[in-house]
Amino acid sequence: MILDIVFSLDSVITAVGMAEEVGVMIAAVVIAVGVMMISAGPISAFVQEHPTVKMLALSFLVMIGFSLVAEGWGLHISKGYIYAAMGFSVLVEVLNLQVSKRKGKKTEPVQLRPDLEAPR
Repeated sequence: MILDIVFSLDSVITAVGMAEEVGVMIAAVVIAVGVMMISAGPISAFVQEHPTVKMLALSFLVMIGFSLVAEGWGLHISKGYIYAAMGFSVLVEVLNLQVSKRKGKKTEPVQLRPDLEAPR
């Protein structure tokens, strides 16, 4: 619960930047903490079951941190490039999860034509 409250500081900062009403800010924080408390368990279980998702999330954090540092130094990185890279990475991870799910079912490897196979 303490971690949920700490991470909701991001919501506080966003709410302060976007809203002028104190009630709206408080509601944003309460909603953010509620959503985090409800979703923390299922997300944690999913990440524990799929360690590659953890690496993907860490790589997103590194990429976002790098872009923030670059922006701080006056370099502009188009958000489209960042979103495209993230979208492509998520697509690859979804395919990876599907393939790993199939491996548990003992699928046969793809067979090449006999004339194209390498000698054994």
